[in-house]
Amino acid sequence: MSRRLIASLLALTTAAALTACGGADEPAAPPNQIAEGTAPDYYPAEYAQLIEASKGEGGELTIYSNTDQENWAPIFRDFKKKYPWVTKISANNLDSDEVFQRVLSEQATGNSPADILVSNAAQAWAEYNEDGKDRLLAYESPELAKLPEFAKLMPNVYAMSMDPMTIAYNTQLVPEAPTGLASLAALVNKDRKKFENKITTRDVKGAFGFTVSHAFTEADPNAWNNLQQLLPLARPETSSGTQTEKILAGEYLVGFFISAAPAYPVVKNSGGLFQVTFLDDGTTVLPRGIGIAPKAPHAATAKLFTDFVLSSEGQRAVAEGGLTSYREDVPQAEGLHTYQEVVQKVGEDKVIRVDYKLVPDADVQQFTDRWNGLLAQ
Repeated sequence: MSRRLIASLLALTTAAALTACGGADEPAAPPNQIAEGTAPDYYPAEYAQLIEASKGEGGELTIYSNTDQENWAPIFRDFKKKYPWVTKISANNLDSDEVFQRVLSEQATGNSPADILVSNAAQAWAEYNEDGKDRLLAYESPELAKLPEFAKLMPNVYAMSMDPMTIAYNTQLVPEAPTGLASLAALVNKDRKKFENKITTRDVKGAFGFTVSHAFTEADPNAWNNLQQLLPLARPETSSGTQTEKILAGEYLVGFFISAAPAYPVVKNSGGLFQVTFLDDGTTVLPRGIGIAPKAPHAATAKLFTDFVLSSEGQRAVAEGGLTSYREDVPQAEGLHTYQEVVQKVGEDKVIRVDYKLVPDADVQQFTDRWNGLLAQ
């Protein structure tokens, strides 16, 4: 049975959703106000030429990403409303590393349909976007002046969202809500047999799993003490979507370092059976990078799209889709997820913001060996 069908059935048969990572008392989000066909007034005058160039590109856009369709839906809806001549947006849902593997393979033959790359695999981005490789189109968005400094992740790579990692759990099978990694370790130690092979975390052999797990251990001095209690009972997965589906179905009781992006829609649709919480001992926040392919077939439209997702209008759509927006002018409201919400929940000092920097191979190997040496065999 698919995750979507399971969630739909549960929504009809279980109690109302809990609100550990959102506020039921928040006001309903107003409709997104889109200025059709026009750029913000602080854009340069020559931006009108870019808009005209987009009109001649056939109304298409191709995105290689590791982002779920539920997350994309409001973004595509509102981008098409703003630029109505764009009628066909294709976005696949690849693994974090596969985004770059596929485009590199296609670029080697000189024939890639990719216009835009989107991934939150920081290590993979750093390897792909090495200096001198010319693997991205040089582009400076006019939105940068309106964004925080961390919005520019690397040359020509911008933060589309700032997605927190969570603890996700099945509320029927884990009625006592964990609040962090230390809290989860204490909970597990009350009944280790119950949790044996029933905990999931991301495979650190992949760029995404390595990045979020490594960042947490670097920031939290107690991390390895807690991981020594949890990893011997845990099984790795290569996809957040797989993890949320298996937690919802009861195959896993709980998972840690689960991306909120695919988890939020499951929370919304599960009728309270599936819940997530930020970690009070440190919530890793992983930027979702966006960049334009160097030979994008629809380069003008790709620039419009990049600017849109960084704009106030676009970040509002980002938040609606379950990704986490970070502009201060995106209101906190029911169904909208923001970076400011994370800061308010755990405190600025407990936010672990991941930098897009290449970790040396020796350090990667040392970390993965230590991590995998603790996993259940």
